[in-house]
Amino acid sequence: MNTSDKNSPFAEETRLIHAGRAPEKFGGAVNIPPFRASTVLFPTLAALDAYDPALRSVRYGRTGNPSSHAFEAAMTELEEGHDGVSFASGLQAITSSLLAFTRQGDHVLIADTAYAPTRGFANGILSRAGVTVEYFDPAIGAGITGLLRPTTRIVFLESPGSLTFEVQDVPAIVTAVSAANADIVLMIDNTWAAGLLFKPLKHGVHVSIQSATKYVGGHSDASLGVAICARQDHWMRLKKAAVELGACASADDLFLGLRGLRSLPVRMRRHHESGIKVARWLETRAEVTRVRHPALSTCPGHDLWKRDFTGACGLFAFEMAAVPRAALAAMVDGMAHFGMGYSWGGFESLILPSNPAPIRTAKPWAGGELIRLHIGLEDADDLMSDLDAGFDRLNAALEAR
Repeated sequence: MNTSDKNSPFAEETRLIHAGRAPEKFGGAVNIPPFRASTVLFPTLAALDAYDPALRSVRYGRTGNPSSHAFEAAMTELEEGHDGVSFASGLQAITSSLLAFTRQGDHVLIADTAYAPTRGFANGILSRAGVTVEYFDPAIGAGITGLLRPTTRIVFLESPGSLTFEVQDVPAIVTAVSAANADIVLMIDNTWAAGLLFKPLKHGVHVSIQSATKYVGGHSDASLGVAICARQDHWMRLKKAAVELGACASADDLFLGLRGLRSLPVRMRRHHESGIKVARWLETRAEVTRVRHPALSTCPGHDLWKRDFTGACGLFAFEMAAVPRAALAAMVDGMAHFGMGYSWGGFESLILPSNPAPIRTAKPWAGGELIRLHIGLEDADDLMSDLDAGFDRLNAALEAR
């Protein structure tokens, strides 16, 4: 029985074990080997002429091969869409998607919570190409119709935002935008949910984008992106853009993405449980003024999260009163288990002081010192002990002033 069919009676955890696999085609190998190939040979002219990207034909390594086809098929099943396109990074998936559906004179609306590199591309290359970019309050909901123009081509969502964690009312936005203009393309950065915890395509979003570098890869050793389309015409347009842009993922990273996908549900449960445990502990700390974790009832947007999501990942943030940089350094420089660095979604925990103020334009940032955490797969009590020691160093530095 085909357990990789999304309409099968099997649970998602079971289907993801088998999605994109075909042992009978590869000598019985459990995992599809990485296809490191540029040149593809055709035995006849008829075979050369028969190339059709919609049929997953193979023509040249960059335009698609068994590695990319398997990964795209598995991710399409995860996101419950029509088809997908793989990329060398999450940002490449975002930029290629924006370019695929815009031209000079178009207007694009982007949530103010968007990933900073998304904003960098929109304010840079996209704007220089003659596309007007406007940012909107992530809490706008159905009120987004007030921002639509005759030239609006894309509404780009990110929920929750990966820095400040506002949850958007995706169904309300989709309903309002679609009613106003059915030609507008609705996109979302769905990396926080990893395609597992929220299914935007089922809510009417047209293109769901992920940085598979994060939770899908899960081991901080691959750079990978993917965009899953709900409709054939959107997929064809995105695939054409990817080919024109030379956008593609490496065979080895595709292999690692498929490997990570097999254990995604198990890892996400651990991220969920440990993340909530640490977040609730942080709420008890005198140093913390707010915890921004959508699964907490005290977090703005919690009701939307509870309605639309089936769980949480390990990425959230907390706020403190502003402190001198030296005191902040005393806290974060001596962490035993939290590494300090960008990215997230791997097995290791991360800590990152951030200031959203410079990149918020539609709704100014009014919060305090923001510390973003990714809770990995370590023991949650060990992580809380590490943070407790960090707070002790912070307080000692403040007292020594």
